[in-house]
Amino acid sequence: MSTKINASNSETQFAELSGRTIAYRSIGEGNPIILINRFRGILDTWDPLFLDLLAEKHQVITFDYSGIGYSTGTLPTDIKEVTKDVKDLADFLKIKSAILMGWSYGGLVTQAATHQYPELATHTILLGTGPIGKRVVPLEQSFLDHALKPINDFEDEVILFFEPESEESRKAAKASHDRIAKRIDVSKIPSTMETFQLYFAGGEGAAEDKDNFRDKLKTTKTPILIISGDHDTSFAVENWYPLTKQLPTSQLIVLPQTGHAPQHQNIPLVVNYIDNFLQNTK
Repeated sequence: MSTKINASNSETQFAELSGRTIAYRSIGEGNPIILINRFRGILDTWDPLFLDLLAEKHQVITFDYSGIGYSTGTLPTDIKEVTKDVKDLADFLKIKSAILMGWSYGGLVTQAATHQYPELATHTILLGTGPIGKRVVPLEQSFLDHALKPINDFEDEVILFFEPESEESRKAAKASHDRIAKRIDVSKIPSTMETFQLYFAGGEGAAEDKDNFRDKLKTTKTPILIISGDHDTSFAVENWYPLTKQLPTSQLIVLPQTGHAPQHQNIPLVVNYIDNFLQNTK
């Protein structure tokens, strides 16, 4: 009897692309979802339960950016260039259209990819992130204090991704941490200021928004689902509020007592929201 392929045992595969090798994993069958990662995120830092529940109805593809984690090359300092990882990997896998799902920094990349490659993105899902352009509410100092440590411990994870004041959120943080810990190579997580600066440059460029990606959210035909926690210390949900009446295809869900990783704290709920969104939008 063959073992079912899931997030815990999926093989790390490699796409040989122009100038770099992109590491990726794929589980499930159905319409593909390409997951686009957070600051310092790698293949190993997605919660496997979240991936497995998504994979019940979809092909779920995770990957490491150029120069990050298991991939080779260098992370570009312009998020528009980072989107090439998404497009080139899709082309390598012969995927003509996909659902693009981005978390945090990856949400900025996802927005850029949606505008750059509208023929690729059937739907866009944004988790714990904000709109490209100037922030109304900046990063909280607590996020910076913990996000830039070379190695994060469990308490850092609670502060960065969950809601420390909520006992339920802390319990979810521990459960998620334990699932992720079963398959993680901490040495692959970016830990140097040199690499952090590459991400920061991309974030600063996104805030400048020279390509007017923020305005393009107002005219896109792509259905967009935004899921945020009510206390995200990195991308405060309030950054979406000035735009909500101007975004014709966007739906915004705010989860209570939730931080920067709504999809790791409220897994079945978030997956249900995603499934309903995908079934009821075209």
